[in-house]
Amino acid sequence: MQQPLWLCSCVLSVCACAAQPEAENPVTETAAPTPAQTEAAPAEKPSITLTLWGSELPEFQAALRTMCDNFIAANANEANITIEIGAQSESTAKDTILLDISAAADVFYYADDQTGELVNAGALQPVENADAIAAANGGAEAGAVLAATVGGKLYAYPAMGGNGYFLYYNKQYVTAEQAGSWAGILEAASAAGKKATMQLNSGWYLYGFFKGAGFGCALAEDGTSTTCDWNTTGGTDVMQAILDVSTNPGFINLDDAAFVTGVQEGTVVAGVNGSWNAGTVQTAWGENYACTKLPTFTLGGSEVQMGSFDGYKLVGVNAYSENVGWAMRLAEWLTNEENQIFLYEATNGSAVPSNVNAASSESVQANPVVAALATQSQFASAQSLSVGGNYWTPTETLGNILAQGNPDGTALQQLLDETVAGITAPVG
Repeated sequence: MQQPLWLCSCVLSVCACAAQPEAENPVTETAAPTPAQTEAAPAEKPSITLTLWGSELPEFQAALRTMCDNFIAANANEANITIEIGAQSESTAKDTILLDISAAADVFYYADDQTGELVNAGALQPVENADAIAAANGGAEAGAVLAATVGGKLYAYPAMGGNGYFLYYNKQYVTAEQAGSWAGILEAASAAGKKATMQLNSGWYLYGFFKGAGFGCALAEDGTSTTCDWNTTGGTDVMQAILDVSTNPGFINLDDAAFVTGVQEGTVVAGVNGSWNAGTVQTAWGENYACTKLPTFTLGGSEVQMGSFDGYKLVGVNAYSENVGWAMRLAEWLTNEENQIFLYEATNGSAVPSNVNAASSESVQANPVVAALATQSQFASAQSLSVGGNYWTPTETLGNILAQGNPDGTALQQLLDETVAGITAPVG
């Protein structure tokens, strides 16, 4: 018969008492375990691998490596992190990403006009701490924040502002007064046997003439197509003004790389370009280096201030990332105040900060490029809110024709009608 539980307990207790040794032979007590012995073994740190895509420029790649290595060190107690860096131009990031989103980088830099299409494709992971990120970059209505926002939701981290253009000029040949107008610039360049330049066969730069004359483009309601009024009354006058510049003996149409070469070789003494070439131009021109807002151009006998695009570069996180949490932490790290200042200095001033505190730092404010961009910004439109995907090819075609002086003599209205038809065509 089974014994009651209380009876078993008593028997065990008595046995234990009977087995107690004599006092002269005390039992040696086991020492209490130390905290280290009682704590569970630390969990093994996860191994995290991330891929980052950024500008192909050597100084930018080097800066990314430094920032990533610092991120790895700062988080070494939490994870074993490996970050692989690839070269991918911000201007073409969308095209590469959308080929296969799941195979694209976990984190990537891109130009702000690509936000809409990336969001529509489901490629961007929304920013979690959106209010803090927006506040650091000027608030919800700031251009950099609006450029990263779709439908009231922040989808990317503002990284750089000042993605606009202005005029570089060599004070040895061009005075500050001459730099104020295309007429003065071209006169100075011709007198010195040199050239002034701007890339007309690029819709990014060509836009400045039409914007200055009061014409516009705007992102359509679908978020990807473009509305445009360039072919309305007065548009042909703008075309003629551009031709007056392009056919001047002091002008030469050069792309970005050729502009740099011309500056270094001494054949170019003035040119419309962006902040990313500031270090190179300053090195070439030395004490004669200067920059200012865009010049005026002659339209129907009057001087009209050129407009421009104002754009931003953003850092996006791939919604398909296998380590999306860590990817977001990296994106926030790359775009914080300290790293925006670091990137600005590491790239010789080409990466103008969007972060408010970084932009107001002493090193940034001392740069004449920032001053030129700030002045020009009052005549600028946000690129990401102005044009959709079908804007670029038609304007490049038109720019090529104008850069060559309209060699076929095509009616200017016809050229404009064909260009606007292409610009406004639905995307997709």
